[in-house]
Amino acid sequence: MKHIALLGSTGSMGTQALQVIDQFPDLFEIELLSAYSNGNLLIQQALKYKPNTVVVVDKKHYEEVKRALAKEDCKVFAGLQSLVDCMSMSSIDMVLSCIVGIAGLAPVYSAIENEIPVVLAKETLVVAGELMMRKAKEKNVPIIPVDSEHSAIFQCLIGEYGNAVEKIILTASGGPFRGKTISELEQVTCAQALQHPNWNMGNKITIDSATLMNKGLEVIEAKWLFNMDLDKIDVIVHPQSIIHSLVQFTDGSVKAQLGLPDMKLPIQYALTFPKRLPSEFPRFSFADFPVFTFENPDLNTFPCISLAYHASKEGGNKPCVLNAANEIAVAQFLNGKIKFTDIPKIIEKALSNIPYATLRTIEEYLETDREVKKYLLHY
Repeated sequence: MKHIALLGSTGSMGTQALQVIDQFPDLFEIELLSAYSNGNLLIQQALKYKPNTVVVVDKKHYEEVKRALAKEDCKVFAGLQSLVDCMSMSSIDMVLSCIVGIAGLAPVYSAIENEIPVVLAKETLVVAGELMMRKAKEKNVPIIPVDSEHSAIFQCLIGEYGNAVEKIILTASGGPFRGKTISELEQVTCAQALQHPNWNMGNKITIDSATLMNKGLEVIEAKWLFNMDLDKIDVIVHPQSIIHSLVQFTDGSVKAQLGLPDMKLPIQYALTFPKRLPSEFPRFSFADFPVFTFENPDLNTFPCISLAYHASKEGGNKPCVLNAANEIAVAQFLNGKIKFTDIPKIIEKALSNIPYATLRTIEEYLETDREVKKYLLHY
């Protein structure tokens, strides 16, 4: 029985993680649930899963959650620091972080410091990959990727210890605007950008997919997860979203991981690794997908991938600046304040105007994030 701390339990990935956990009541127990501000759903989840601890990060919702769970055998805390402190609980066997953006940085780092294995999605390693991986190595803590692309690479590398990798190839669906011109993108609406052709995701991740920034963030994550030089990480557009990523070895052979576009599969693999347990997920059939197609990403129309490569090559605070600027730009687009094509422009402006700096501590990363967001909110 593994006792799981699920960070970001009310988001798209968090709710899917709970669906996976539901299939294995003898293997997993929820020890902690956290959410930012969705108090209603957090309450429902706590009543169902009976965790030892619940944390609502936005303190405005603390009284609501505490009152609703008053009769439960459950401790209720509020604020980010409370979540960080909870990562020292000896009853936690694994942390599954489904938090979008930089918000997961401090609690995940705390989990690693407390030698708790981590199942992780992208932005934490985008923002502070060097710091995180160094601490994980120091503490001998495994970090298992849960993004479908990195899960695919992780699976392709199993059994290949000692065999040199020539390159890794991240696949992208191309999003809802594949093939569009810049002038056409000038006119797209938020509703159109949220209509992903293959995946069901939260709003922020869906917009990242539409701009292809999701692939840029995944390039940076892959660099740290798999200790790869950027020039050995490629991106290819694969509209069918069946091949989730590939690994090419120095003998020229290529391994790929295939499956239907469903996040529950990589979530289950990460939670049950190294075992593969039976699931009731729909099965992929070649008859349903008789043709796989591939194309290079249009970097002129979708410059976010290039911005991510550039930020990662510069290093220092630049990936953190990239991530913070992207968070602000996506939020402004979702709120109808900017056009879709303004998103990469805002990110490029931040990268150009925030001076390079070397970051050494979690607080320095968080301060950089605040600096970028303050700068852009006055832009």
